[in-house]
Amino acid sequence: MKFYMPVRVFDETECVAAHAKDIAAFGNKALIVTGRHSAKACGALDDVTAALSANGKEYCLFDQIEENPSVETVRKGALYGMESGADFVIGIGGGSPMDAAKAIAHLMYLQDADSDLYDKTLSPEALPVIAVPTTCGTGSEVTGVSVLTVHEKNTKMSIPYKIFPKLALIDGKYLRSAKYAMIRDTAVDALAHMIESYESTSADDYSRAAVLYGLSVWKRSKDIISGKTEASDENYADMMRASAFAGIAIAQTGTSIPHALSYILTYDLKMPHGRACGYFLKNYLKEAGQEDRDQILQAAGFADFDSFAAYMDSLYEGETVPAETLQRAYDAVVQNTARLKGCRFHADAEVLKRIAGL
Repeated sequence: MKFYMPVRVFDETECVAAHAKDIAAFGNKALIVTGRHSAKACGALDDVTAALSANGKEYCLFDQIEENPSVETVRKGALYGMESGADFVIGIGGGSPMDAAKAIAHLMYLQDADSDLYDKTLSPEALPVIAVPTTCGTGSEVTGVSVLTVHEKNTKMSIPYKIFPKLALIDGKYLRSAKYAMIRDTAVDALAHMIESYESTSADDYSRAAVLYGLSVWKRSKDIISGKTEASDENYADMMRASAFAGIAIAQTGTSIPHALSYILTYDLKMPHGRACGYFLKNYLKEAGQEDRDQILQAAGFADFDSFAAYMDSLYEGETVPAETLQRAYDAVVQNTARLKGCRFHADAEVLKRIAGL
């Protein structure tokens, strides 16, 4: 067995203020990487800038990260950071800003914004990254993964380096201002991470423990995620914590078929990432072995597979994907034999068709 988790994690109320000195210890000037709105709306940006200012640290702001950030945006952010003299990076937001922050920190370390992010021969190092999540799905604050949109290939791809944040600051309060659809979609992403990780051939006792505990936390907010009840601060904290445990799990195993299929839906249809993963999750779990499926369902609070399927259908009632898009997603994955062999259950072209809904 192996387990590698180099991220120092703090998960508590008013987390950023409580650990302002820890943030400030990473350098003299921070490049803050965010989107245009959410980090400001939820208060995370104000918390981070206040923590930096209180400790005499400068900062510059790059707030141009789009959903599913592109290589081009990352290059722009890295150039801005280098020209501003920043020596560490803080990503605030969901997976898009946090993933972008990692890639930006890598290019800034290389001191070359034009370096090929997919060149495996380059140094895998990066400037220190601090992650402040404001959504409850990607777990990017505790993984080394950075997924970017590559327009020349019409899809999304992970860069080949593992760039783990040095510090993750998790506070459920940042979900208070989030819209329901964002909470639902990102919570489904966390669920996909846990199910895919459990069904990975790379899974072991450590990663499965993270999955099963994460699912036990996730299930406390099932009715919030389905829109049946309003969330409390305790629910928000639970959803953020479940996302982090899901991230810890996939940091060990990687993701699987639902994520691989999802990238085409996101690129072609602009479907939110978590929703795109969720589209395939029911069919994926149906293929799992009975023992694994029962353990996952029990941990997540479902009596049986049919109740899980009904729950997933209720989240995205009426959601349809054009057959040609599903075919393109299938075509993109079917040749990836490593991805298929990475499942604990037998996965071949016919199984992939069933998961893709073809």
